[in-house]
Amino acid sequence: MAALTIALPAVAVPAEGTTSPTLPPGLTLTTLSLGAQDADDFWTVHVYLPATLDGPAATAGTALGSREIADRIAAGLREKGFEPRVEQVDLPAFADRPAGVLGWTVRLGRYATSGEASAALTQVRAAGFTGGTRYTAQDGTDRNAPQKVHVLRVDFSQFRGTVDTDFGPALNGPETLTDLIAATGASAGINAQWFYNRAPGGLYVKNGKLIGSATQGRGGIRITHGGRRVDVDAYTAHVTLRAGGATAEVDGVNRLPGEVWNCGGVGGDQPTQKPQHDLKCTDPSELVLFTPEWGVPPVGEGAEAVLDADGTVLAVNTTRGASVPAGGSVVQAIGDSSAWLLAHAAPGGKLTVTERVEDSRGHRVPLTPDTTILQVGPTLVRDGQVSVNADADGLIREGSDQTFTYNWTLRANPRSMIGMDDRGRLMLVVVDGRQAGYSEGLGIAQTAELMKRLGAVEAMNLDGGGSSVLATAGAGIVNRPSDATGQRSLGNVFLVRP
Repeated sequence: MAALTIALPAVAVPAEGTTSPTLPPGLTLTTLSLGAQDADDFWTVHVYLPATLDGPAATAGTALGSREIADRIAAGLREKGFEPRVEQVDLPAFADRPAGVLGWTVRLGRYATSGEASAALTQVRAAGFTGGTRYTAQDGTDRNAPQKVHVLRVDFSQFRGTVDTDFGPALNGPETLTDLIAATGASAGINAQWFYNRAPGGLYVKNGKLIGSATQGRGGIRITHGGRRVDVDAYTAHVTLRAGGATAEVDGVNRLPGEVWNCGGVGGDQPTQKPQHDLKCTDPSELVLFTPEWGVPPVGEGAEAVLDADGTVLAVNTTRGASVPAGGSVVQAIGDSSAWLLAHAAPGGKLTVTERVEDSRGHRVPLTPDTTILQVGPTLVRDGQVSVNADADGLIREGSDQTFTYNWTLRANPRSMIGMDDRGRLMLVVVDGRQAGYSEGLGIAQTAELMKRLGAVEAMNLDGGGSSVLATAGAGIVNRPSDATGQRSLGNVFLVRP
């Protein structure tokens, strides 16, 4: 695999932190201040580009495009009296993707404040263009940009508790991290997985039970021995429904039928079968399994079979929305899959559900009661080396519009990470972001480099942005979440329990 190197400020990263009297022995918390604001950090107007060369400028919506499109918009701005800049945006080399040019942007002006940039943007819009404001320290390329990094280390040579995932009373009901810490008596915690339409955004195995659909082939983290062993890998999962001699593949577990967030499903998904982060693919014909962890399944057209704990069919319905029996499950079907389910499920009969999770080598992963797998991503560090699979983890958009790749993968954002160092200490890390002059955040490449510098031999990116939050029972929220309203409600979290 190709190594990825992104420069970060040359500031020493201490291996030890500050032990608070409210933290159990073995837990240390460190806050690092990296970089500093300088004269090269300024506000600018970022002019959006049309998707095609002859597209209208007034309704353009892409952040970057081809050189030809950028030159055309820049020429139009000059005709209106502006002085635009056409800037090249480079994609760094990732483990599965060589470096190259991602596209070109059009910007204008250097402003000391966001208010000045907003005033200039108003003039740009009045001239028939559209866009937004940007702070250049958040472009993801400034090695000296200010960063606040919060690191909680769990030293299992002293700490006798566990680290694992958890969620609220129902999987489809998000809760805040501080509420979950208080409800469970945990010492600390961090946000974990993405959450779409009240469903986990990737494979979720908790205590050996599969309760979240896989994004096939995407990175994930496997935790065993109460957090004492961490393995970062790529995972696939297949769930099969058997009725007598007939079988059908289950498309999803505990998510809305027909909606495949992050794509990477098992068949029939549009527009792609490949992982695409933050993109909703669709499938009009699906079987989706609901377990008691989910809560009340969604109501709608289609069919469903209600099963007890042994797989005996308790009821077959031609609409969806029945509750999940204690210890049992509900199989919902939409589209053509409804006909299959109605033809093979009958009250009193049997439906057998089997599950198989595999790692990147095709080896079956034992789903023991001690096993938790959370598919998040991308991978950041493996075997002590920076290793980001940007293509396989769906960080680079298919097609010509690379706005998402630019904004989410390259530009600076708040980030949350989990990893383990070479001394066997688990690390929960948050980098604040989107706070000009205080902490700008990191691009994915810089995030991987930071985790390596913190000593990680295995590391995984978690949900980020406004969801990034690290808290302890004694101090409350440790970082500064980027949303003006504070911490968000979360689908699931990592908790450190004494």
